[in-house]
Order: sequence, then C-alpha cells, then structure tokens
Amino acid sequence: MDLFEEAKLIEPEIIKNRRALHQHPELSYEESWTSAFVAEKLHGLGVEVKTGVGGNGVVGVLKGSRKGKVVALRADMDALPVQELSDVSFRSKIEGVMHACGHDTHMAMLLGAARLLADSRDELVGTVKFLFQPAEEHGGRGGALPMIEAGAMKDPDVDYVFGLHISNSQKSGEFGVKEGAVMAAPDTFKVRIVGRGGHGSAPHETVDPVYLAAHVILALQGISSRMIDPVRPFVITVGAVHSGTKENIIPDFAHLEGTIRTLDETTRRRAKKKVKQVVAGVCKSFGASAEVEFEEDAYPVTVNDPRTTQSVIRLLKQIPGAKVRKMDAIMGGEDFSRFLHEAPGTFYFLGTKNQAKGCVHPNHSASFKVDEEVLKLGSASLALLAFEFGKR
Repeated sequence: MDLFEEAKLIEPEIIKNRRALHQHPELSYEESWTSAFVAEKLHGLGVEVKTGVGGNGVVGVLKGSRKGKVVALRADMDALPVQELSDVSFRSKIEGVMHACGHDTHMAMLLGAARLLADSRDELVGTVKFLFQPAEEHGGRGGALPMIEAGAMKDPDVDYVFGLHISNSQKSGEFGVKEGAVMAAPDTFKVRIVGRGGHGSAPHETVDPVYLAAHVILALQGISSRMIDPVRPFVITVGAVHSGTKENIIPDFAHLEGTIRTLDETTRRRAKKKVKQVVAGVCKSFGASAEVEFEEDAYPVTVNDPRTTQSVIRLLKQIPGAKVRKMDAIMGGEDFSRFLHEAPGTFYFLGTKNQAKGCVHPNHSASFKVDEEVLKLGSASLALLAFEFGKR
C-alpha cells in the first residue's frame, strides 16, 4: 500500500490532533489530560490500551493478521515551562507552559501512524506497540525507565524500537538519520562553594565564594580544552549562579548548576571525575571547600543500532518526495536512549525549518513553530517502519 498517499488523506486529522495537544501542554510527570487524550484516540482505533504505565505512560498494542516481529513506536508527551510567544491561532492555553520542543507533533504523528496501521491491520505482519512516554524533558530518571520497569517492552517482547523527533535545524520535510551515537548523555551537576562571609569593605577577612565561583567557571572550561581528548565531542556549561543578598555583603555560600554532554562512556566518566577535581582544587587554593553532586539516573548516550539504521535509511528513501541525509551527532540528550538499551532500533529526525512560514526558531524557543505539512511524512515513516520490520 502507498502509506504516503494514505497519510495525505488523514492529514487534517493529524493536524487537528496536534493543535488540540498544543493548546493543552503539561509538564513532566503531570501529563494526565494528555495521556487521557491519547488513550481515547487509540481506543477509537480498536487498539488495546493500557494506561498508567510507569506514571502517565500509555501503551497501545495492535496485532497484525499474521505472526511476526514486535515493533515499538515511541512518542514523548511532556511540554516545557515556557511562555509561548508564537503567533499561531492555537496557542497554549496554559500560562507558562508550551510544547516548545515538538512533543505535540510527535504524539500527533504517532496517532496518525496508528490510524494508518489500524486501517490496514489485515495486511500487517507482527505486532505494533505504541509507546506514549511522559517526562522526557526531566533529564534524570525521566519517563522511559519507569515505563520499562513497568513492562512496556515486554509481553510481547519488543524486537525493534523506533522514535521520531521534529527539528527546526533541518529543512522542512528532510529526514536526518545517523548510525551509532546520535545524541549525548546529558549529565547535570550542582556545586556548593563554602566560604566565609563578611563585610564588602574587608574582603581580606573573608573567603569570598562569589570570587571563587568566577574562578571555578573559568577553570571548568579547561576540562574541555586541556583534559579531554580533542577528537571526542564534549561540552561543559554552567547555566546558573546563585549567591549573596546585598552588594556590600560577602556571603558564605555560592551555588552553581551546570551540565556536561558526552557521546561515549569513557569520556563521560573522565569528565565527571575532572569536574570534581577542578572544583575542589580551585576552592582549596583559596581556603574554601566545595561539594559537587551529579544527578543520578541521567540519560545515557543515544546509540542507534548500525544495521537497523541502514535499513531505516533505505526505507525512508522509498517515501515519495522524502529527502534523507546522514546527520551529525547532536549534543542534546534524549530519554529514548533507554529504549535502545532494551532492543535494537533507530532514533531519527524530521526537519520543519521553513523560512516562508516563519518556522525558523530553534526547539525550546518561546517562538518555536512547526511546518505542519511535514506531519504526514512523519506518520507515513513510522507506519512504514512498523510494516517492514514486522516482516523480519
């Protein structure tokens, strides 16, 4: 069957679902309305549905006419704490919350794929699992791990798993795919510098943690330039600094928050070790102490299975009008990495950058907009992967 032609026929439905979800964004671990919406749509397609999987997760199961492989398709559900500034007519109705990363489109595309597959279940070989995952934006424990622990990848056991992400850094309608490491491990850290406060007029009687915070921030950049192999991608950023209450008071404490991004476990372990050593060394040299804490359960590196991904590239090229390019790795993190530890699969991207339509702002921007014409491509691609990998 021509999945792209079928996807064109249901395009209004895909867009309608996307806009409804866009208007009702919910933060990580709060996706109750969203999960109910998704479950209702799946029920309407005759899909077996289980809710409350690992929190607000939803799992749908669609069995084909013949036995085959079990293919899982995943979409994330949570939004971001962002006040929307885009000029669309269906702006977020929730103050300070927005689908600024495209998770509304991910759900709409997966619901579209579910419609295509349900309408063609007589031709479907194997079983398809639809994974609607909460809390992707959390960055730590997230939502994939609780879903896995709750059995989302079992009974029946998943043979292949695929995820699709919209991207405003790629041209509209262009698929981006990469074998191997495609997204980084996003480890976050907190630093507490313990000094000795006093009057701003007598800094010699204090151990100034604000001054030390500045030295620590500068010194941490030396990890990237002098302590990590330059051919291994590595990013370190301090994004938050908190200290003090008044201009003439030297405080006792300073707090820093930051993140490191790595694409392999060796670099990841070394970088975390060096962050602790550098912070401790700088602070000790000025008579202060420091505590460094990395968040537990941070997402691992997202690694696409090479053989599976080669097949994905060949299949995507079969979609009429689709352009496929091999992309570079991205230093952002992704909870889909957890699912790839359970089964071989591919996490790929669909571009939505369109200057004429004002779709130019990056993901996570308050002005983020999506070229909705690409959504049917996403639905068709997901359905195609389920059809073809189910036969293997």
